[in-house]
Amino acid sequence: MPKVVMYSKDYCPYCARAQSLLQQRGVTDLEVVRIDQDPSQREIMIQRTGRRTVPQIFIGDKHVGGCDDLMALDRAGGLAPLLGD
Repeated sequence: MPKVVMYSKDYCPYCARAQSLLQQRGVTDLEVVRIDQDPSQREIMIQRTGRRTVPQIFIGDKHVGGCDDLMALDRAGGLAPLLGD
């Protein structure tokens, strides 16, 4: 399974929903980068994605977007192949 990284912050219902979906799809090793605890990571996230909102999710080197993007990818059948299923 490729590395899964999610930029997140404290109290973020979209982050919780995205994390829950990833866990349901078998992701056991999710790296959560908290931009509220390390502000330098926020700038890195913006540079990598061009977006300012969380969550921002990467599967391997592929940026899949935020929570809504992840859910849409899953509904379209595209999440499982990215996770190696």
